[in-house]
Amino acid sequence: MSEFFTVFAAVLAALIIAPAIQKHADRWWSGLTDIRFVQRNGVFISVYLVVAVVFWVLFMIVLPQLYMVDFSFRHNLPLEEVGGPDDVYTLENYRYLLFGRETDEAWLNWLHLSVFLRTIIASVLVTVANFALCYPIAYYMAQVARGGKARLLVICLIVPFWVNEILRAFAFRILFGTSGVINEVLQGLGLIDGAIDFLRADVGLYAGLTYAYILLMIFPLYNAIESLDHNQVEAARDLGAPWWRIHYRVVIPHAKPGIASGCTMVFMLSAGALAIPQILGGPSSLWFTQIIYDWFFQGLNWPQGSAYALVLLLACLVFVLGVMRLFKVSLGDIAR
Repeated sequence: MSEFFTVFAAVLAALIIAPAIQKHADRWWSGLTDIRFVQRNGVFISVYLVVAVVFWVLFMIVLPQLYMVDFSFRHNLPLEEVGGPDDVYTLENYRYLLFGRETDEAWLNWLHLSVFLRTIIASVLVTVANFALCYPIAYYMAQVARGGKARLLVICLIVPFWVNEILRAFAFRILFGTSGVINEVLQGLGLIDGAIDFLRADVGLYAGLTYAYILLMIFPLYNAIESLDHNQVEAARDLGAPWWRIHYRVVIPHAKPGIASGCTMVFMLSAGALAIPQILGGPSSLWFTQIIYDWFFQGLNWPQGSAYALVLLLACLVFVLGVMRLFKVSLGDIAR
C-alpha cells in the first residue's frame, strides 16, 4: 500500500512540476546559452563539467572533512554505544594533544607537540629548498631555452616521475644508505674515511621530500615566468642592472602567483607525507602523519586521529594564508 502512495505522489508531483518547467524552459535555456563558459564549451560539456566538479568537491572534499570535524569532537566508543547517551561532544581529543594523559607528570604532551612542530618546520625547510632548486630551472626553461631544448628539459623532468613514489623513495634509500652509492663514491674518492649515516641525519628524508614534489614547484614557476615579457629583462640589463637585481625587482615580483602556488602545494604535501618519512626517516625523525596513521590503524582511535588530522589541516591553512599575505596575492591568483 505504501508503494502505491509513493508512486502516486511521484506522478502527481511530475504532473504539477512539468507544466511549470515547460513554461519557463525557453527562458532558462536562453539564459544558460548566454553564459560565456557555456558558449565556449557547449551546453552538455558545461553541464557535465559543473556536475562533476560539484560532485567531486562535495563528496570527496567537503563531506569527508565535515565528517572528520564531527569525529574529532567525539569519544572513542564501541560500535554498540555509538548514538547512545555516552556519545556526546567533547574536547578531550584536543586536550590530549596539548596535555597528554592526566596521569603524565609532564605539563604538556611534549612528544606529540615536538613532532608536530618538527614536521611544520621541516616542511617549511623543504619548501624553501625546493624553491631555491626550482627557480633557476624554471627561469631557464621559460626565458632562455627555446624550441627543442625546452621540450627536452620538460621530458627529462617528467619521465622520472613515471616511476611510483614508493619505488623512488627506496631508490633514495639505496643512494643514501651507509653502504649506498653516495658513500661508496665519497670513500672511493678519499673524501671520507668511514660511511656517513645520511638516513639517521635525515639528509635522505629531506632530499627525498624535495625531489618528490619538484614538479609542483617548477611548473607554477614556469607558467608565471613564461608570461613575463622578455623585453623587460633586456631593458633592465641595458640599464646596467646586475643579474640579482633583475630577478629581485623584475622577475620575482612578476612570478609571485607562481611562487605562492608552488610553495603552498609543496608545503601541504610535505606536511601530509607518509610513505617517504616511513621509508627514509631515521629513528628520531617521526613525522606527524605517522602519529595520525597510528591513531587510525594501530590504536583504532578514529576520534583522536581526526583531531590530530584537523590540527595539521589548520596549520596548512595558516601557512597558505601567510603565503598569500606575504606575496600579496589572492586565492584566485594562486589557482590560476
